[in-house]
Amino acid sequence: MKITDAVVFVTGANRGLGLVLAQEAVQRGAKKVYAGMRNTAGFEQDGIIPIQIDVTDSESIQKAVAECADVNLLINNAGIARLNQSPVDTEIMATTRKVLETNLYGVIASTQHFSPVLQKNSESYIVNILSDVSWEPSTFLASYAISKAAAWSYTNSTRQALSPSNVHVMGVHVGFIDTDLTQTLEIPKISPKTVAEQVFDGIEQNAFEVLVGESTQKLKQDLTAVIPSYVKI
Repeated sequence: MKITDAVVFVTGANRGLGLVLAQEAVQRGAKKVYAGMRNTAGFEQDGIIPIQIDVTDSESIQKAVAECADVNLLINNAGIARLNQSPVDTEIMATTRKVLETNLYGVIASTQHFSPVLQKNSESYIVNILSDVSWEPSTFLASYAISKAAAWSYTNSTRQALSPSNVHVMGVHVGFIDTDLTQTLEIPKISPKTVAEQVFDGIEQNAFEVLVGESTQKLKQDLTAVIPSYVKI
């Protein structure tokens, strides 16, 4: 799919990776770029149209779809993370429900409501921003990992269902991204610009999956090792 033919809608686009994705779409000559966010007040970016949307609120999504009925590229980027003490702590169920509300059900709801619009086009794209923890276990991000693994499964099911309608579905796996959400973590991080560039390269190549960075690529390869990468004890 050519980015110059795209009308792009990015959820969670007021900051971080979402904003960089919207900016990258503008730089690549997209026809129109919508930036979905809960609060549009004070948002000003050349070439980017702010749209109020809460991916946990079905009515909010439907209003955004009605306002942006020309979309042919949906990027499900909105997400949250919460720390866990362990996968068996007393708060694990409550924390996981909270994270799933945005990271899984938000993706499902946005995809569901935008699908009729996307299927009207000769070619459309859905991009779901996933994570390395879709495959890699995490003690302190267990709820987040659960949500991203479920979103990966949903990505694959959606690809199968929408393919006959010429709607491509792509999953993006990536490790920690250098945004304000990770600024206090002293760990290797990937530039959001790098992620955005690889996402749009993937779209232009009609890719079904983008693995950002060598560590993510190796993680995917090691899923089939004798002792797979998700077995950590």
